[in-house]
Formats: sequence, C-alpha cells, structure tokens
Amino acid sequence: MYKLLLIVILFISRDALAQTDSTAPATVTVVKDPRVDKLILKQIEINEETTKETRKNMPGFRIQVINTTDRNKVFAAKAKVYQEFPDLKPYLLYQAPNYKLKVGNFKTQEEAEEMQKQLERLFPAGTYIIRDIIEVKIADDAR
Repeated sequence: MYKLLLIVILFISRDALAQTDSTAPATVTVVKDPRVDKLILKQIEINEETTKETRKNMPGFRIQVINTTDRNKVFAAKAKVYQEFPDLKPYLLYQAPNYKLKVGNFKTQEEAEEMQKQLERLFPAGTYIIRDIIEVKIADDAR
C-alpha cells in the first residue's frame, strides 16, 4: 500500500515540477547602475598604482662577465666590478651548477658595447652582451 502511494506521489510531483515550454520569446532587460562606471574607473586607478613597480622593468641588455661552477671566482669577479665600476650594478645568478655574473642595465646594444670594451680589460677570458629584462629608473623612463 505504501509503495503504491509512493509511486503515485512521485508521478504527481514529477508532473507538477516539470517546466512548461512557452512559445513566447523571453526578453531580458538589464539596467546598469551608474555607480558601476565609477567603480571601473576606480579599479583602473588602483591598477595603475599597483603596477608602477613592474613598469620599472623593460627589455634591454646586460653584459655577462663570468659563467663558472666555482663560487669563489664569481664572488672575486663581483668584487672586481664593484671596485672598478661602482655605478655598474652586478647581478649574480645561480643556476645549478653554474654561477653567472651579469652587469649593467643598458637600454641599447650600443651602450652595452661601450661598457663591454672597458670590461674586457678586466676579464680577458671574454664578456658577452645578452638580452635581459633590465631595471629602469622612473625618471629615466619619463625622458
């Protein structure tokens, strides 16, 4: 008896909950709140402020001074660069098992070539100009 009653209730509820197919086209009207435009402008402002740090980087050139597995050699080369060219920023990179020392932030290859000539007297084994992401001062970028 309970089974029969349960089956009847299931059939009735299935028909009651079924969606009806209407032939009339449905229309949706979207009303945009005017404050949404203000929020979008505010978000653009926030994005500009927070991405200033990343915009200080740009494609450019660096000079690779040394590539070695000997840690002492790379630190000696870094000290030599500091002594001879205090304004030239060195970048030490470790990619197992090699240590690489790159120097400078050059926007053009010509700038890098000029500095390379000066560095070759300190590092006669060879220096190489490589493409890299360089750091740029905001004041330099505005020029």
